[in-house]
Amino acid sequence: MSSDRPAARVVCLDREGKVLLLRWHDRVSGETFWEPPGGGLLAGETPLEAARRELTEETGLPGDAVQDRFVAVPRDFMWLGVHYVKTEQFYLACFDEVEPVAAPGSVTREELDSYKGAAWFDVLPEGVQPPELAEVIRELT
Repeated sequence: MSSDRPAARVVCLDREGKVLLLRWHDRVSGETFWEPPGGGLLAGETPLEAARRELTEETGLPGDAVQDRFVAVPRDFMWLGVHYVKTEQFYLACFDEVEPVAAPGSVTREELDSYKGAAWFDVLPEGVQPPELAEVIRELT
């Protein structure tokens, strides 16, 4: 099965330049990885609107922190047995605090079953998705 469902993600940076990543576990493949907050667009939603909504839903952080500036990132990955091939828009959100608290707000049951936490990083961890995230961050900043 494959999907090209449009999606948007948010690169969150704190005052010290640390990036917020969410830890996910794919129960189908058994893989665990880190990824910026984000997800699929709802019907009639723009990528920017989706990025702001997803940030608030997945982290509790304010969606209005997401800037209207993005980098288009080609993606090719598996998630829960579905093959996704698409281009996602990665937006930037900057926070004046050091490591603002990030905790899921209104997430789906599927997300709760897969969500394994959030952390702020000054060096990207192994298993980060997309693998070229460091370059995306450079382009956004």
